[in-house]
Amino acid sequence: MPPDMQRIELREALRQALDEEMTRDESVVIMGEEVAEYNGAYKVTKGLLDKWGAERVIDTPIAELGFAGLGIGAAMTGMRPVVEFMSWNFSFVGCDQIISNAAKMHYMSGGRFQVPIVFRGPNGAAAQVSSQHSHCVESFYSNLPGLIVIAPSTPYDAKGLLKSAIRNNNPVLFLENEMMYGLKEEIPRDEFLVPIGKAKVVRSGSDLTLVAYSRMMGVALEAATLLAGEGVQIEVIDLRTIKPLDINTVIKSVHKTNRCVVIEEGHYFAGIAAEVGFEIGQFCFDSLDAPIARVCQRETPMPYSKVLEKETLPTVDRVVHAIRKTMR
Repeated sequence: MPPDMQRIELREALRQALDEEMTRDESVVIMGEEVAEYNGAYKVTKGLLDKWGAERVIDTPIAELGFAGLGIGAAMTGMRPVVEFMSWNFSFVGCDQIISNAAKMHYMSGGRFQVPIVFRGPNGAAAQVSSQHSHCVESFYSNLPGLIVIAPSTPYDAKGLLKSAIRNNNPVLFLENEMMYGLKEEIPRDEFLVPIGKAKVVRSGSDLTLVAYSRMMGVALEAATLLAGEGVQIEVIDLRTIKPLDINTVIKSVHKTNRCVVIEEGHYFAGIAAEVGFEIGQFCFDSLDAPIARVCQRETPMPYSKVLEKETLPTVDRVVHAIRKTMR
């Protein structure tokens, strides 16, 4: 490995982003359940209390409505809080603060208040955490003007996008995934940023465009690799930012491939795949040689059973089936 590179887990990439931004800007603070004394539920904030002290790494009560509001108030008065939800499922307890205050304060105050806050934590299903702990919240929160929604799939993007999110003057919802915290990648040791609102062509191809983000990128790339063995060249796009959506990168690809499949871990009805599919239909109608397909979580609460859980979530087999059907 070159000396200017490091191979680290995604959780460490997030930790480095937090540490670097706390070093750069003393107004950056971290708050949430177990972020300090316990080093974070998923060890993302490990060691930060020892380094920065209890005034900048703050354990909160189990009260999402309370500490979400506390963070918003701090952001309105000059701080840059990073608020961790132990799970985005728990954000529903405090979502009135996000919806009614974080998303709307700049507008309602006529521009007098900015809310530079980042809400972050694991989103979507983990392993056997069942129906109350497996929600994908991106379509829910993306429906609201005033919020930026980010969902990275690699350690590189996680670090670069979190740093950009902390520097942004708007409320940002940063969606991670519990099953990806141990994902390793070589990333630069030197500082870097990843721009918000820019999708990435991860794999080039000419036969079909496959769109995904977050954990589903692994499914997309595995399906593309499998089909490459059959001579089908899939172009894979990682959205990275859900809102604002970089539809132009997707459109450019679909104009080239003439076919598209969208993968989403969340449910199909009124989901991100539905939005992406509609915009492709709007701007690429004359280029499409087949209907747009989507592979989403089945329309049921998440089961606890391992077997049923696998059947509920998008799988490589389901994606490959959708691609073959679209190719025909």
